Amino acid sequence: MKALLSICMIVVAPFVWAGETSAPVPPAPNVVKGEVLEVQDAAGYTYIRLKTKDGETWAAVSKAPAKKGAQVTIENVRVMANFESKSLKKTFPTILFGSLGGAGADKDMAAAHSGVVKTADSGEVHVPKASGANARTVAEIITKGAELKDKPVLVRGKVVKYSPEIMGKNWIHLRDGSGSAADNTNDLIVTTMNQAKTGDVLTVKGIVRTNKDFGSGYSYKVLIEEATLQP
Repeated sequence: MKALLSICMIVVAPFVWAGETSAPVPPAPNVVKGEVLEVQDAAGYTYIRLKTKDGETWAAVSKAPAKKGAQVTIENVRVMANFESKSLKKTFPTILFGSLGGAGADKDMAAAHSGVVKTADSGEVHVPKASGANARTVAEIITKGAELKDKPVLVRGKVVKYSPEIMGKNWIHLRDGSGSAADNTNDLIVTTMNQAKTGDVLTVKGIVRTNKDFGSGYSYKVLIEEATLQP
């Protein structure tokens, strides 16, 4: 009987021990920082191979500029296992999904919105107001942002700054001669998938957004998103 009891203890004990000492799987970090080793764009995503303090890993963010050697931060991280990218024809054992932040995003956002008043085309601008339903001037959209929030508008103006492919969008600073630089009512930010160039006179149709925060310290009281160029 004692021999049988000893055998049972030998068999059962390892399972009890394993159950008592197994640690829970740690949650994924909310932020991962590292050096960009490789970049691949596919299907609206930018895939980045990172060198982090814990080793190399792959991350995927909405299409964004990332350069080899840059130090970047991936925020709002979610970990996925055995993720298959059909566009890359590759399966990742683990991959991080999140949004691009850090120095790389800061630099690109700064480039999109700095130095506007110094551009050659930001002096005297006089562009006639667009005609048609929901037509507004630059100043009207900025000063009446709360009233126009989430509504479509039509606006015509001159491109005084154009920054392509930042955070998956093209960024336009549009002026029509209305408003004042003193209270920042003369320059309207527009995001679009369409292309343009500095000096173009455009009519755009888009949705007014207010209090938009893109992270990294870049937030805007009023801007137009989902804009399309009109004939």
